[in-house]
Amino acid sequence: MKRVAVALLALVLLTAATEDAPVLVPDVSQREVDIHYSFTGAELLLFGAILYPGGKVPDGRTDVAVVLKGPPQSILVREKQKLAGVIWANAGSSRFRSAPAFYAIAASRPLDKLVDERTAAIYELGLGSIHLSPAGGADPQVAHRFETGFVDLRARGGLFVTQPGAIEISKGVLYRARLTIPPRVPDGRYTAETFLIRDGKVIAAATRTITVRKQGFERIVASFAQDWPISYGLLAVLLSVGFGWGAGALFRRI
Repeated sequence: MKRVAVALLALVLLTAATEDAPVLVPDVSQREVDIHYSFTGAELLLFGAILYPGGKVPDGRTDVAVVLKGPPQSILVREKQKLAGVIWANAGSSRFRSAPAFYAIAASRPLDKLVDERTAAIYELGLGSIHLSPAGGADPQVAHRFETGFVDLRARGGLFVTQPGAIEISKGVLYRARLTIPPRVPDGRYTAETFLIRDGKVIAAATRTITVRKQGFERIVASFAQDWPISYGLLAVLLSVGFGWGAGALFRRI
């Protein structure tokens, strides 16, 4: 970490910001995350430097927020309802066209102290500001109920995470944060967006990409399921029947 800090300080000293607004120079500890059979998650270090015009750090407080998002997915959310006090059945559903598979945000302070609701909604800062793109035609109150329930489910499953106060800023120039990718995330392209915030406004932003990909046997199975879904389904059924028959034959001999 000391070598990273030295490199970033050298970059700050050698680079002069010529624009009026500050510039973010972000990076991540891993650009690629491999998922294999023993994958238990990965911890990412997101760090960087803030380049100010003329190299002078302004007076007053400047904050940083980092958002890590997984690839968008089309998700159908179903609502369960108990009938006659005994049977659970589907009572309604709502589809979200582009819900992120994973969402994590870290900030130097609680989000309600950094930006207002409008700014949070524009930049997707916070669990309540994620752009889910619900399918049209639904009643606004019903859509809001499904959105709240979906976000709550993802949060309880560890796929939507918020970490206020998790970003450390050193001398107003260097920042760093640690975010964990859980083991159940899908593969795909992830984005790490860094926002520089001052007086409730986003004054600079930058993005880095991270590739999460399956390796080994998991990659073969995933590719087969995606490219040959019917064959994959038939093979899964045949394997289930085969294992069931084999287990039954074994127990009959015991």
